[in-house]
Amino acid sequence: MVVVGRRVLYKADLDMRVSDITPSKRAAVSRPVEPIRMAFLLVPQFPMLAFASAIEPLRAANRLAEATLFEWTLVTIDGRAVCASNGIEIAAQASFAELSRPDMVIVCAGLEPLQFGRKHAIHHHLRRIARHGAKVGAISSGAFILADAGLLTDRRATVHWEYAELFRARYPQVRLTRALYVVDRDVFTCSGGTAALDMMSHFIGEQFGAPLAHTVAEQFIHPRIRGTEEAQRAEIPDRYAIGSPRLAKAIELMESTLDAPLSLREIARRVGVSTRQIERLFVDELQVAPTAFYRQRRLERARVLLRETLQPVRDVALESGFGSTAHLSRAYKRAFGCTPTEERARRAGRFAPSQGSADRLKK
Repeated sequence: MVVVGRRVLYKADLDMRVSDITPSKRAAVSRPVEPIRMAFLLVPQFPMLAFASAIEPLRAANRLAEATLFEWTLVTIDGRAVCASNGIEIAAQASFAELSRPDMVIVCAGLEPLQFGRKHAIHHHLRRIARHGAKVGAISSGAFILADAGLLTDRRATVHWEYAELFRARYPQVRLTRALYVVDRDVFTCSGGTAALDMMSHFIGEQFGAPLAHTVAEQFIHPRIRGTEEAQRAEIPDRYAIGSPRLAKAIELMESTLDAPLSLREIARRVGVSTRQIERLFVDELQVAPTAFYRQRRLERARVLLRETLQPVRDVALESGFGSTAHLSRAYKRAFGCTPTEERARRAGRFAPSQGSADRLKK
C-alpha cells in the first residue's frame, strides 16, 4: 500500500509491467488509476534545466504507461508568467493561492534564494498545503523557501552546493546533507540540475514500480538512476586534475572554511606536512601559490553571493572571509575589474534580454 497525498493506492492497482523489453521500451498499466496531482510553483529566476528534469519524467511516464498517471499544474505567486534564470518566460495556469489540495507541490527556485525573506504569503500557503496532507518539496534553492516556512525544521535536507554554506548558517535547525536529493517523510528537497530527473524517477519507481522508472530514465539517455546519497560534485582530485591526496586534503580544508580562512601554517598542520611542502604541492600541480588559490576561491564565493542573493555587501564580505566591505572591494576590483557594488548594480540585467533585443528577435 502506498499513501499519496490524501489517497491510498494499492500495489495491486499499480501492477506495472514492461510489456516488451525491446528498443521501444513500452510500459503499460494493468488497470486505470487515479492520477497523482502535481503542482510546480515557479518563482522568479527558477532554473530551467532542473524544472525540465522534474516535469519531463512525468510526461514520459504517462506516455509509456499509456495512461494518465500524473497530472500537473504550473503556478506562480500571482498567477502571472514568470521568467526562468535564462530569460525564457513561462505562463502560469493559476496563482499559488488558487491551488486546491494537490497531492504534491514542488517549489522550483534558483537565483536569489532569499528573495521572499522570512515572512511572505508563500510560506503561509505552503504550510496550509502541507497541513492538508500534500507532500511538499523543493528543487535547488527552493529549500530556502521551505525552511523559511518552517517545513524543514529538524529534518534532513539538501540544497545546491553553491548555496550550502549560506543555507547552513541561516538554518542551523535543519540537518543539511550534500546528497543529490533527500526525502524526509512528507517533505523532500533536491539539489537541482539533473538530480531532479533522479528524484522524479525515484518517485515513479516508488509509486508504479522499478521497471517503469528505469524505462522513463532511459528515455532521457540516463541509464542509471542515482541514489539519494550520491555526491553532487566530482571529487576534488577529479575537479582539479590533481594526483596528490595531501593537496586534495588542503583544498578540502580551504573550501570548507571560506568564511573563516585558516592560516597556511594551520592547513599544513592539519594535512600533516610542512608549510613549504604545501606551497610546493600547489605550485607543482596547480601552478599557483596556496594563498592566491585560497583567495580566489573566496572571491568566487563572494561573486556568487553578489550575483544570486540580495545579501548586503557587508554580509557578503563576512560570508567570504574578507572581514570588511573595504577589504572585499579592493580584492574584488583587482580580480574582476569592478567593485562589489558595481557587480550588484548590473546583476538585474545579466540574464534576461532587454525589451529592445526581444523586439528585434521578433522581426
